[in-house]
Amino acid sequence: MLSFMGAKEAAERWNISQRRVAILCSENRVAGAMFVGKQWIIPCNAEKPVDLRTVRYEKQHVVELKPFVKWVGGKGQLIDELEKFLPKEGEKVLSKYAEPFVGGGALLFSVLSKYDFEQVYISDINAELVNAYNVIKSNVDPLIATLMEMQTTFLPMNDDGRKYYYYTVRDRFNHTPLNAETSVEKAALFIFLNKTCFNGLYRVNRKGQFNVPMGAYKNPTICDESNLRNISDALQNVTIVCGDYTLSKDFIDRDTFVYLDPPYRPIFETSAFTSYNADAFDDAEQIRLAKFIDEINATGAKVVLRQSNKELKTYGFANEF
Repeated sequence: MLSFMGAKEAAERWNISQRRVAILCSENRVAGAMFVGKQWIIPCNAEKPVDLRTVRYEKQHVVELKPFVKWVGGKGQLIDELEKFLPKEGEKVLSKYAEPFVGGGALLFSVLSKYDFEQVYISDINAELVNAYNVIKSNVDPLIATLMEMQTTFLPMNDDGRKYYYYTVRDRFNHTPLNAETSVEKAALFIFLNKTCFNGLYRVNRKGQFNVPMGAYKNPTICDESNLRNISDALQNVTIVCGDYTLSKDFIDRDTFVYLDPPYRPIFETSAFTSYNADAFDDAEQIRLAKFIDEINATGAKVVLRQSNKELKTYGFANEF
């Protein structure tokens, strides 16, 4: 005798939403499915239909999002190339996006601007950076007010005044502990320093103190209110985690597009800038990363890795650009 299951059980077996099961049944794409008593019943031996949807659900009103900080190694110039690895029409649908080394988020913000992933996960080990993301998500109004005050104070100053103000802010940033009470203040100091320091670097000494000198920008945009508000809206359904990239393993599955942009291994031994934290991302870390990639690749996720040798390795197929 043929046995049946409900849409909920089918959704659990096929790792899709119950609503999606109902849609597939209504489209006659599930063999033997019947609508009985206001619900779908499905033969227990029915196979999950091939889902020809695309991740590229273009938004009706696209709002361009820009990274709110400059970031070493940012991929703003490579967005068009990186987006070629997103699923095309007819390929397996990917409903989730993960970026465990989010940094400045150049690809993230392009994805949030254009595509509708059902779930998005980002993380970074830099606590100050992650705090800024969280503050923009949850407390953008006081952040904007603080940044605007700093901008109107800093910009009219002469060079000596700006230098004194910058190093006062840097000292305040380094000596203010990061906690719930100081989160908005720290995010504002972080963004100000990023916009006014030399080349937008984030570099810390062995004590974890930010030590980048002041830059020479004539008219830096310290508070981009419109962009910050747009980012805040886009981050509302994004999971933001401060911690090691391996924490993303519980999120990643076969329906996930994963973009990995780890700190680069230095070409020369004298190249000290391998991390945005006091601890370097050395050869041992590169080996640990390789093992992690093997693990998430085994889930069936689509994994794209960007490395310092200018190769982009996509697990399942190889590409270079």
